[in-house]
Amino acid sequence: MLGTPVTDAQGNVRGKLKDIAVATGAEAGQVAGLVLKTRQGLQIVPSNQVMETPAGTLELRNPSALQPLNGDENYLFLQQDLIDRQIIDIHGRKVVRVNDVDLEWMGQGGVHLLRVSEVEVGLRGAMQRVFKGLLPRQTLETISRRFAAKGIPWEFVDVIEVDPARRVKLRIEHERLAEMHPSELAEILADLAPAEREAIFTTLDEEVAAEALEEVDPKLQKSLLASMDEERIADIVEEMDPGAAADLLSELPDERSEAILEEMDPEERQEVAELLEFDEDTAAGRMTTDFVQVAYEATVADAVAALREFDGDAELLTEVYLLDKEGVLKGAAPLARMILAQPSTRLSVLAEPRVVSCKVDLHQNELAELFDKYNLHALPVVDAQKRMVGVVHSESIISLLLEKL
Repeated sequence: MLGTPVTDAQGNVRGKLKDIAVATGAEAGQVAGLVLKTRQGLQIVPSNQVMETPAGTLELRNPSALQPLNGDENYLFLQQDLIDRQIIDIHGRKVVRVNDVDLEWMGQGGVHLLRVSEVEVGLRGAMQRVFKGLLPRQTLETISRRFAAKGIPWEFVDVIEVDPARRVKLRIEHERLAEMHPSELAEILADLAPAEREAIFTTLDEEVAAEALEEVDPKLQKSLLASMDEERIADIVEEMDPGAAADLLSELPDERSEAILEEMDPEERQEVAELLEFDEDTAAGRMTTDFVQVAYEATVADAVAALREFDGDAELLTEVYLLDKEGVLKGAAPLARMILAQPSTRLSVLAEPRVVSCKVDLHQNELAELFDKYNLHALPVVDAQKRMVGVVHSESIISLLLEKL
C-alpha cells in the first residue's frame, strides 16, 4: 500500500500513502489513521475516512478530515516502527525480522476499517521489502507469491513502550518465558539489538533473569546490567549460583561490584565475597558453594530431609556429601543408591569407599584432567585441612573446554 495515490471524490490526487498509524492499548491492531505525504507536508487522516477503489487506489471520503501530523501522536507507525525491526518468535525460540505487514479491510455499517492481521517474517515479505520501488508492483507480487508466506498473528505482537526509539516484541507472558530453557532465552537475548535486549531483560523476574544471565558471555552480561541499579542487580545475583555470581561480579568494576554486594542479603553476600577471593583459574574459581551435606552418621531419611531444604540447582545434584563435625569430607553417597535404600540405611554404607577430591588451588587444566580420568559428574573441593568448601560440576568443565576451542 505504501506509495499508493490517495484521491478525493473528484479524482484529484491529495497525496501518497507514506505510513500507517496503528492504535495501541485496548484498540491495538486497529488502523487509526493513514499518513499521507502531501504538498502541505505529512498529514494524517482517520482510516474510516478512506475507502479502497476498484482501481486499487485510495479515496478520501472527506478531504477536510486531513490533519497535520505533529509527531507527538501515541501511535505505532508500521513503516517507521515495525518494518525491519526484530521480534521474538516464541514458538521457534528465535529472533526474527519483520519484513512486511498484512492488513485487511473490515466492513462495519458501511464504513471501511483497516486492521493489521499479521506480520510477515518470511522470504515473501523480504522480497517485497528489498525490491520495493525497483520492480513494478505487479511483477513484484507475482515473484513474491512463489515463496510461502510466513506470518505471526498480530495478537501475538505488542509494543514494549512508545518512545522516540519505539521497540516491538511478541506478546510473551512471564510464565511462557519461564518455561523456556535458559540457554534458549540467552540465545534470543544475544540475537536482539541492544535496545530490544534491554527492554526484554528488564521485564523478567529475578529467577528467570538469573538463569538467563548465567548462560550468556561476560561481555553481554555487563551490557544487560549496564542500565540497571545496584538493588535490582543484587536481587538477580542472589538467585544465581554463587560461583556464577562471583564470576559475574569479578567482571564488573570494583566500585560497582562492591555496591552490588552491599545490597545483597548477608548470607548470600558472604558466600559470593569468599568466592571472589579465589583465582578464577583454580578449582575454587570453578566451584560452587551450593551442595548438600549431612553428618557422617546420617541416614537416608536425613539426606532426603536435607535435599528438600536445598535451594540451589537440584538438576546438578548427583551426590550427598558426608562431613564430620569439623567439616572434613568423609564420603559421598550417590543419589542413585539412596533411591533404592531403606530410609533407615546409614549413608556411610552407601558411600563410595574412596572419594576423589581436589584442593582449592588446583589449576583448572589439572581439574579437567581429573574429570576425564575418573569420569566424574561432580568433584568436591577441600581446603588445606581437608574441609569441604565447594563442588565443581561437569558443566563447568564443559564450559572451560569450550572456552579453549
